[in-house]
Amino acid sequence: MSLFGLGSRNQKTFRPKKSAPSGSKGAQLQKHIDATLGSGNLREAVRLPPGEDINEWLAVNTVDFFNQVNILYGTLTEFCTPVNCPTMSAGPKYEYRWADGVHIKKPIEVSAPKYVEYLMDWIENQLDEESIFPQRLGAPFPANFQDVVKTIFKRLFRVYAHIYHSHFQKIVSLKEEAHLNTCFKHFVLFTGEFRLIDKGELAPLQDLVESILQPK
Repeated sequence: MSLFGLGSRNQKTFRPKKSAPSGSKGAQLQKHIDATLGSGNLREAVRLPPGEDINEWLAVNTVDFFNQVNILYGTLTEFCTPVNCPTMSAGPKYEYRWADGVHIKKPIEVSAPKYVEYLMDWIENQLDEESIFPQRLGAPFPANFQDVVKTIFKRLFRVYAHIYHSHFQKIVSLKEEAHLNTCFKHFVLFTGEFRLIDKGELAPLQDLVESILQPK
């Protein structure tokens, strides 16, 4: 199964790929991302381009990483089921409960697929909210924008942690481990560059994270 061969079985899982905000610098920044990623130098690709606004850069990359995780997880929907994964865990020590502070205020225990469903819906709502991710050129970002971005990345990390702990052998059997590892390396380098995730949150994959962040 190819990561991008989206069969009908999985279509509910896949949302249309989100695009960079139109009417902003988003499209230009997206071209910069594509060009630098094409060079194969991920450390270079995550850096803020000279003269660019950090919030614009965070916004475009948030959309990109949302799409990446969505597609990666989507390849596992027939294996990551409420029966196989009754809790959203990352090994025996770490379990994640869901709350969004609006519809679900008190954290609840849900299966891994339900957690990811809640998470992707929540992120999509953030991305679609004009007051948080402004689409118009020159529209200001909210004062708490970077806090929102940090919460998004913290929760996206949990999907990677669950995949590595619960489904890595399946990823290997699908011959997608190189793609998973590259996506995660890009994610770790980006979140490390802008200090988006607290070190304690990275504990479930600490060894892997540290091996990526070590200066080469």
